[in-house]
Amino acid sequence: MTVSEPLIMYSRADCHLCDQVIIMMDRARIAWRPVNIDSNPALVQKYGVRVPVLQHPESGKELFFPFSDRDLFRFLEGER
Repeated sequence: MTVSEPLIMYSRADCHLCDQVIIMMDRARIAWRPVNIDSNPALVQKYGVRVPVLQHPESGKELFFPFSDRDLFRFLEGER
């Protein structure tokens, strides 16, 4: 699975786990865009406190934290 658009990262304000994922993706030079779930009641209901969640913009496949750098790359390659 290749990514031609930035990954979507569902997050919340003041989320230290989200900060960890941002560092991980920036370090790996992975394009991403944030979506704060608090501004959308449907997303709050769907994800609640289970953020951060990465979503592939084309396939819709999701990767829930916790995950490692290796898991992230496997996700990008379509293995997870």
